[in-house]
Amino acid sequence: MKTVAIVDYGSGNLRSAANAFERAAREAGLPHAIRVTDDAREIRAADRIVLPGVGAFGDCRAGLDARPGLTEALQAAVLGDGRPFFGICVGMQLLASEGREHGVHPGLGWVPGWVERLAAAPGRKIPHMGWNHLALTPEGAAHPVLRGLPAGGQVYFVHSYALTAERPEHVLATADYGGAITAAVGRDNLFGTQFHPEKSQAVGLAVIRNFLAWDPAR
Repeated sequence: MKTVAIVDYGSGNLRSAANAFERAAREAGLPHAIRVTDDAREIRAADRIVLPGVGAFGDCRAGLDARPGLTEALQAAVLGDGRPFFGICVGMQLLASEGREHGVHPGLGWVPGWVERLAAAPGRKIPHMGWNHLALTPEGAAHPVLRGLPAGGQVYFVHSYALTAERPEHVLATADYGGAITAAVGRDNLFGTQFHPEKSQAVGLAVIRNFLAWDPAR
């Protein structure tokens, strides 16, 4: 049986994410065991890794680094072994080079770029909280995790900061919220969403199912 490690580093309620991944695996008939864990050895051995995140960028990075061996296990499994990785909300933002929230904090640097507060714009309330359509980029339209999503569906956002990628090809989807904001990023075996798939009903479950079936080596 394949294992999916949902990383517990003290950021947010992980049960809703675990429930969504369990439901998606069950509905797709995929033999995946979903485990919420902060054990570096278990994460290192997992077949797929999910990094959720709720809160401030710096606090989430500090929480990650405070778990013995956790950052090193992620580096080894994701960058070293090429295991499929899914970052959600701040978990996606941590892929960036740095976060500019209450100071400047280092990210993992796996998707070069930076995270900063949403700029004021007409019709843009901060935090961004609610439903938006996804606009797939050419790279996103071809990405296996974003293929075949329900037509007309929306996804759910809750955030005040957004990722700006240095390389446009790393942006897989945007959403229009008083201007385009990054909604999904990816490269190689890495995938991440600013929106919460576990709260995004049919579209979110489709994204999770696609991730569970995704083989980045193909």
